[in-house]
Amino acid sequence: MSNLHRVLEEKKAKVGVLGATGTVGQRFITLLADHPWFIIHALGASPRSAGKPYAKAANWKQATRIPSIVREMIVHECKPEHFKDCAIVFSGLDADVAGDIEGAFRAADLAVFSNAKNYRRDPSVPLIVPLVNAYHLAMVPQQQALHNPPLQKGFILTNANCSTTGLVVPLRALEKSFGPLEACFVTTMQAISGGGYPGVPSLDIIDNVVPYIGGEEEKMEWETLKILGGISDDGDGKKSFDMHASRPLRVSASCNRVPVIDGHTMTVSVRFSRRPPPSPQQVREALVAYTPEAQSMGCPSAPVHAIFVHEEADRPQPRLDRYYQDGAGVSVGRVRQCPVLDIKFVVLANNVSIGAATSSIINAELAVLKGVVKLPACYFNQRLCQED
Repeated sequence: MSNLHRVLEEKKAKVGVLGATGTVGQRFITLLADHPWFIIHALGASPRSAGKPYAKAANWKQATRIPSIVREMIVHECKPEHFKDCAIVFSGLDADVAGDIEGAFRAADLAVFSNAKNYRRDPSVPLIVPLVNAYHLAMVPQQQALHNPPLQKGFILTNANCSTTGLVVPLRALEKSFGPLEACFVTTMQAISGGGYPGVPSLDIIDNVVPYIGGEEEKMEWETLKILGGISDDGDGKKSFDMHASRPLRVSASCNRVPVIDGHTMTVSVRFSRRPPPSPQQVREALVAYTPEAQSMGCPSAPVHAIFVHEEADRPQPRLDRYYQDGAGVSVGRVRQCPVLDIKFVVLANNVSIGAATSSIINAELAVLKGVVKLPACYFNQRLCQED
């Protein structure tokens, strides 16, 4: 460990990254390398990578160089004992191995922020898009209490599928301003990076559109309901996610893979319960004004604009707009009346940023600010200090 790393570890909260050599893990590392609150303390990957310096273990695919702070860091197997000093563990593991590993880390009383799908349907695990439903963090104490044995610090919290994430941000803004939505039709044009590395073969995607992504449509349809739903009290002190049951929303998704590297584009049509529905101009104003807790509470990775509304007739576009605000916000354009439902518009979300690692990092920042992750000292932000 370098002297610089030792100094930083004294000033920041230690975090770990699971699946550190994969594409999502690499994005975690890129975003955490200069984080004002967190410092990378431990890296985990498959047994074949364990024991190697990170620079030799990772097939680096990011546009920037490997951060110097991890180049010589030794990669460990994904076992809790190597991460026992971490206040937070970020998981970029593939779904085929994430379930057991993340469960073991939670059982070891570690706080896990996961990008994998394995626990998203779990009735005790929050599924949080940080620009939408930070209030679902309130379910963490119940998850800890229900665990056998009960946990003091450990839990699992997941972010959403990358396409769902881009959809629910404007939907939440519209519901906040105009009340319940009755129906949503969404068609996605999803970037190839969403399939991981090596991803879709070039002969399948170049000069082509693939109108099927396994499991994607189902995920968008049910994840949206969990994320936009509230938390209900079952009467015996137990809480549950209401899956939007109090005001049912029907979602129909059609998902397509297109020859774009990064950035998921979606065309969306919605119907409001409110009659008459809002005008396109009212919708634009509501989207611009939307301010989630991640912004108001001062999360350092949150975007300045949760939703940036384009006035140009041909925006947003992936190549032009996916890295605006480092991909931490959502872009919306072409807001207009829909002759079948009420309003239709175009959404662009960076699937490798707000659709993946960025969401997990903002979720962790929210958990710190809300006291769900309790840090031993407030080295990095006076707002986190608590009197004894």
